[in-house]
Amino acid sequence: MKKFNIRKVLDGLTAVSSSSSATAQPGAPRENDVVQETLQSEHFQLCKTVRHGFPYQPSSMAFDPVQKILAIGTQTGALRLFGRAGVECYCQHESGAAVIQLQFLINEGALVSALADDSIHLWNLRQKIPAILHSLKFNRERITYCHLPFQSKWLYIGTERGNIHIVNVESFTLSGYVIMWNKAIELSTKTHPGPVVHISDNPMDEGKLLIGFECGVVVLWDLKSKKADYRYNYDEAIHSVAWHHEGKQFVCSHSDGTLTTWNVRAPAKAAQIITPHGKQPKDGKKPEPCKPILKVEYKTTRAGDPFMVLSGGLSYDTVGRRACLTVMHGKSTAVLEMDYPIVDFLTLCETPYPNDFQEPYAVVVLLEKDLVVIDLGQIGYPIFENPYPLTIHESPVTCCEYFADCPADLIPALYSVGSRQKRQGYSKKEWPVSGGNWGQNTQSYPEIIITGHADGSIKFWDASALMLQVLYKLKTAKVFERARGKEEKPNTDIVDEDPFAIQTLSWCPESRMLCVAGVSAHVIVYRFSKQEITTEVVQLLEVRMQCEFSDVDSPDPGGDQTPTLPTPGASSSPQESEPPTQPSTGSNSSDGPRDNIPCLQVRSSPLKQSPGYQVELVIQLVWVSGEPPQQITSLAINSSYGLVVFGNSNGLAVVDYLQKTLLLNMSLSELYSPSDPYQRQPRSPRKARQPSGALCDSNDGSNTSEDRCKSPTSDAKDNSFTRSRSSSVTSIDRESREAISSFYFCETFPKKGDSVVSPCLLVGTTQGSVMMVALSLPPGGDQRLQQPVGIASCGTMAQLKGGILTMALLDAAGTLLPPSYEPWYDPNASDEEKEKSRRRRPASPPSSQEGQDTQFAVLCSEKQAKVVAMPSQTRLYKHNITETSFVLRADVVQMAGTNCITCFCANGHIMTLSLPSLRPLLDVNYLPLTDMRIARTFCFSNLGQALYLTSPTEIQRITYSQETCDNLQEMLSELFTPVETPEAPNRGFFKGLFGGGAQSLDREDLFGETASGKASRSLAQHIPGPGSMEGMKGAASGVVGDLARARIALDERGQKLGELEERTAAMMASADSFSKHAHHMMLKYKDKKWYQL
Repeated sequence: MKKFNIRKVLDGLTAVSSSSSATAQPGAPRENDVVQETLQSEHFQLCKTVRHGFPYQPSSMAFDPVQKILAIGTQTGALRLFGRAGVECYCQHESGAAVIQLQFLINEGALVSALADDSIHLWNLRQKIPAILHSLKFNRERITYCHLPFQSKWLYIGTERGNIHIVNVESFTLSGYVIMWNKAIELSTKTHPGPVVHISDNPMDEGKLLIGFECGVVVLWDLKSKKADYRYNYDEAIHSVAWHHEGKQFVCSHSDGTLTTWNVRAPAKAAQIITPHGKQPKDGKKPEPCKPILKVEYKTTRAGDPFMVLSGGLSYDTVGRRACLTVMHGKSTAVLEMDYPIVDFLTLCETPYPNDFQEPYAVVVLLEKDLVVIDLGQIGYPIFENPYPLTIHESPVTCCEYFADCPADLIPALYSVGSRQKRQGYSKKEWPVSGGNWGQNTQSYPEIIITGHADGSIKFWDASALMLQVLYKLKTAKVFERARGKEEKPNTDIVDEDPFAIQTLSWCPESRMLCVAGVSAHVIVYRFSKQEITTEVVQLLEVRMQCEFSDVDSPDPGGDQTPTLPTPGASSSPQESEPPTQPSTGSNSSDGPRDNIPCLQVRSSPLKQSPGYQVELVIQLVWVSGEPPQQITSLAINSSYGLVVFGNSNGLAVVDYLQKTLLLNMSLSELYSPSDPYQRQPRSPRKARQPSGALCDSNDGSNTSEDRCKSPTSDAKDNSFTRSRSSSVTSIDRESREAISSFYFCETFPKKGDSVVSPCLLVGTTQGSVMMVALSLPPGGDQRLQQPVGIASCGTMAQLKGGILTMALLDAAGTLLPPSYEPWYDPNASDEEKEKSRRRRPASPPSSQEGQDTQFAVLCSEKQAKVVAMPSQTRLYKHNITETSFVLRADVVQMAGTNCITCFCANGHIMTLSLPSLRPLLDVNYLPLTDMRIARTFCFSNLGQALYLTSPTEIQRITYSQETCDNLQEMLSELFTPVETPEAPNRGFFKGLFGGGAQSLDREDLFGETASGKASRSLAQHIPGPGSMEGMKGAASGVVGDLARARIALDERGQKLGELEERTAAMMASADSFSKHAHHMMLKYKDKKWYQL
């Protein structure tokens, strides 16, 4: 695991990426004279594509009941919009201020957001990437509450001073009509009533506005006469107010856990006061106060009792109890416990009209780290199955890998085993947030994202076509015993207790072999099978990787002279004969140092393994003479060779997972000098001291082999981040110990001047060395399982500045030579089926003529890239990627039918270099500031794709492909779809006759400039948005004017004519639809008498 050095990170952030041109070695053969490089800078462009995951730190929520679109605002000014599964959108307020409230212009394709910096914004949702049309920034007053009545263009804004201002949402100008707090309350209270906490109009009379003040005063304001009709006083602070749809009653929720119900015409006393969670004393006294009820919603049904939904209000003696949502329906009260605190909730109803029976069918509950939708129509209130990928953060993400253009059968295979893991008991109804349309899929290749987590779980995600869906979840912790020693006290340096956390992983999509390394210095090898098995004994291999001396360490004469590796005979025999969890030589007594003890204990009971990934082998590094094992910094698996290789700051180990044997356990110093690994002298460990970033707590008094291990969730990263040799890093920050930073299995020329290729392993270190290890594999079949694999170190091949990040091999034509692999077969299938698929892919060794180079080795470090001709090992090209910063992630990827190197730098630059000549093709300053999480999770993939964790809960996907950027508009989902607004409720004969129905109000007469005058200019400042058209009207009015204004605005912004025509056609279709609907309504009521209406 790579450890972060803060000073170094800051150096990298402030540095400017500088690229010197690629230089060819004088006199070297110019291989690119024959390699035609087709990639040009025109093939590259950088842009964000989509963001997946749960909105980080949510703060507000809104729902459009006609469009069926959900909007969530966050504390960092982000806006996430959700429709049906796969319809998602992300946008960001520039200020980054928290979103305190959201209001849809229902069925109009627009949204108003109110921010904590006292600004309001109008978003246009009729385009694929929503844009702000208008903004209004208040200068003298703080915004506390907003209300936009259905089908109204006048937005009410309540402030901290208790005043209410009115904004025209079409022009985003303030009306001169203001409701001042002192006029609203007059003499009903002696003190200032506090901020406005609620505004709503009477469902049956738009001319009456209900205003709730924090102190407990509620005022019913008559907009026409500009005075208060009624004032309602209660001696507890108000948190929210909700109307009965008939407009005769409303309910208030209070800070003492009470609900007060008021009859509109009886302001003197509340009609009912209840404390839903209060204990009722027998002597008739007032119940004990409870926690505040933060929100209440009152929803009526035609056929039965109304629903009252509330959050909060629990009694104070429920300390430690989780947050609850309470649903009161008739005489029943259901208390639904949530996993996280409730941020907000909304009751979804069949009608958008507030003056009709509401008919609630679901409750959307926004939690701090989850989104839950409850079905109100089924007994027991089950939740809906959430179709969005909101569980990325179920356990913190510790590593991430991205695979584009995978084998076509992989996603169906993972889905079939993952579908059996789904929970039961969900609502049988369809997910209620169902708006929007999918984009057109112009990318036909499968994409898979793998995330490793702090709890040891690994998730496989289908990331094809800009969507994200979880396929399969693997729990690696099941291999280990769970019991922990209670008497153990954690070290003060260790923050988290995540001993199973995934540190790095290596996956071969073709063979489906998976290898993972965890923070407790353990490696697990998995095979994929479609059949369930029970493993009686988990195969275990314990490896003793000893601390070696470097020049800066002095020998410890009293050290234990234990050989690093047992005799060749002992190393080749599997250790499964002894109980796997009881190492025979382990010592953990209180009077001596820990020795031969692993950090975790492998389970001894039989392990039932479901279809999917099944454990093949567990490898554990053990304590050596009181010193914990070093964390694994690099890992690779090769299915064709049957080998797993891993390394850390002590050296590298090669394991044959077919024979379950340790083949090689070699220190770095011995790797530099080619010699027989079994003939070396034993060395002493360093003096026992806790190395920086050590993962286990060396508490000798503990009797358990399970240790508290440092989690990588907060600040850990692969070693490349720490081990930079940046010129700005002082010597005190440099770590003197070299570690393995990367591996690459390949078929190449092991030694300089060789004429035949053979299986090899390239080893890269944090000091910039690249070493070659030759592998000698026995023939296939039974001999492969009986004869040992030969290994020989061939010494250093090349030296670069900075730690080695990635290595690759090209043929003479510049085509990537991927590591060989064995096609997937089911390990639990019959022998015949295995043989059919187990034909090892034949390597096609290019026979080298004497003195002629036929391969290119591509090497990339934190500082530079080199291309070396093979087998002559002559440097052909060198490119200094950066002088003052360092590369965090580099990959050799396929792009536009050829290959290139992609780099992500600590100063935020993303770069690409051609192969083999290392010409710079792209250099964009993408992230001006980078943080640890981005550095740890950034990864490139083939075909111009990349991703990183932009917050603890969200994945941001980006593309560096010009083609993808060009097609992005088509690929993105559409939020707004033309939908007819439901008909207004019928008033009925008697209500129409005696005026009992809903009273309409011409707000234009009241709030327009002619009636109310102009507002004070200093009160708020109007800011036209980047996507501004001169006001935005609904489909009902001014559609043609809208089109003209849209055309001018889009022309000014240089939009493509084709795009403009499409939008124009869509809006014309919407206008046509409205026209037909209006004509139909006219015909319907044409011949009816006045009393029939």
